[in-house]
Amino acid sequence: MAIQQYLKYRNTAQLVSLAILGVLILLYAPILLHWVDGWLHKNISTEHEYFSHGLIGLPFAAYLVWLQRKQWQRLPDMIHPLGAVLLLVGGVFYLSGVAEWVNLSFPAILAGLCLWFKGIPGFQLQGFPLLLIFLATPTSLPYLIAPYTLPLQSFIAGTAGFILNQFGMDVTVEGINLFVGGRIVEVAPYCAGLKMLFTTIYVSLMLLYWTDALSSRRTTNWFLIIAVVISISANIIRNTALTFFHGTGQEAAFKWLHDDWGGDLYSACLLLLLVPLLNKINSYFSTVVEMESEADS
Repeated sequence: MAIQQYLKYRNTAQLVSLAILGVLILLYAPILLHWVDGWLHKNISTEHEYFSHGLIGLPFAAYLVWLQRKQWQRLPDMIHPLGAVLLLVGGVFYLSGVAEWVNLSFPAILAGLCLWFKGIPGFQLQGFPLLLIFLATPTSLPYLIAPYTLPLQSFIAGTAGFILNQFGMDVTVEGINLFVGGRIVEVAPYCAGLKMLFTTIYVSLMLLYWTDALSSRRTTNWFLIIAVVISISANIIRNTALTFFHGTGQEAAFKWLHDDWGGDLYSACLLLLLVPLLNKINSYFSTVVEMESEADS
């Protein structure tokens, strides 16, 4: 009798899970396909392009959820009241029809389901996948940040001008504008490298989690700091090259690096550098820990 009850309960739980998954697919498949199409073909708004790291982050989040499925099943069923609140908020956001609210309803409903079915332990188990989904959800954050990037724009313009002057080019810098070869190049807010910076931090978090380095505060802090410095430096080099191409009339090269696949290739090479960087930092701090342990003993 106990076995029959267990099998009945298990079958019911599986049916409920499949029903919820089906509803989520019906509700959000069109939205997710819209995001992916916009990220791939760049026919989405500029602000939403800043979240194109979701192309690798969302599949990775789904993969982590799949890996943790047995741990999820072993957790006891418990309802946390905050789950109902998030489900209600997510539902209201979805029905509002406002694009940004509809987008945010996706992580809200997923978090609500975790809390509703498995409580805080379930939310903690799926915490990192939920974080990846939230950070990949398109919002107006880049638009809100853009007005405050002027100091970074000026720094990039000044540094690019200085580098080009060292190579004998006559470059004049005025604020965020560079004058070279009778042409003007503006380091606009969206040229300040925020997209590259967002992607760098996002991929860095993925690498830290995958290598289990998030448990080390020193490794995490140093890796993120160096990754940010590399991202800003790479963007300065990119803007320097763009200024050179535009100032010397090499419009094809300018377009290739600015609007075409050259920019994607440049970003991909930058992200690949993060792998050996993390390995080096991990190796260094492992050696430091060993030396500290030996000194204490």
